[in-house]
Amino acid sequence: MSRSTLPLSAVETFLVTARHLNLTHAARELCLTQGAVSRKIATLEAWFGFPLFERLARGLRLSPQGSALYPELLSAFGHLLNVADKARQQQTVVRLKAPTCAMRWLVPRLVAIERRYPDLQIALTTTTDHTVNFKTEPYDAAIIFGTHMNAGELLFEEALTPVLSPSLAGDARFRGMTFLHPTRDKTDWTLWLAQLPEPLPAVMLKNQHFDTMDLAITAAIQGFGVAIADETLVDEDLNSGRLARPYTLSVKTGASYRLVVRDTAAKAGGLAQFRDGLLNPA
Repeated sequence: MSRSTLPLSAVETFLVTARHLNLTHAARELCLTQGAVSRKIATLEAWFGFPLFERLARGLRLSPQGSALYPELLSAFGHLLNVADKARQQQTVVRLKAPTCAMRWLVPRLVAIERRYPDLQIALTTTTDHTVNFKTEPYDAAIIFGTHMNAGELLFEEALTPVLSPSLAGDARFRGMTFLHPTRDKTDWTLWLAQLPEPLPAVMLKNQHFDTMDLAITAAIQGFGVAIADETLVDEDLNSGRLARPYTLSVKTGASYRLVVRDTAAKAGGLAQFRDGLLNPA
């Protein structure tokens, strides 16, 4: 078998398993099943032509060959990771994952960042998934959304307020209007209406539900009805006159948008530029 066929992913599996000497613990760290860990180790043992572990009743023990090989592979693999990490720090392409609902706020800032750092390219992936797992997903940074989060760095807290086309802004009591919902339920509107000092009569008789807040906002701009939206996400639309805000009242939901960045040695290079540009706009 040639050198080029060395199963590098199995080398990492061997190193993690040798550290734990337990398949369950190794599988948990690697986000694999125990069966997958066993198969990778078997593949590596077949490549070397000798066993790396001795299987015991209550766990594993490195074989004599595995014991001799472990420090050598650990050092070599560590060097490989260091080389890769230094290359990543000099990267000019940042792979960003962000929820679709944040695009109205995010896109102008990405344009400003790329103007500020002309050599930087941001490869954006939009999704309705509001989380990220850097162990299994190929991103350098992500914007996540949710409640009770302490990960990463705060971008802004969600605060809901009604918005509608200026052509409909004459009636602040929303008589006869269609209520536009950013989800398949009425949770956001219900939360805001509950904080209104004087209840509105006959509200939410006509309703339209959307899959994302961005779609509801777009429908409001086109005069379809009155949407409940995050005040930060519609800030540009309000300033440009595409939307009007009939009430100053906004209600915080307890949710927030946060920036999380893949853990690197110094968060240097393009990734640092992107982070600085998003958190500290010029």
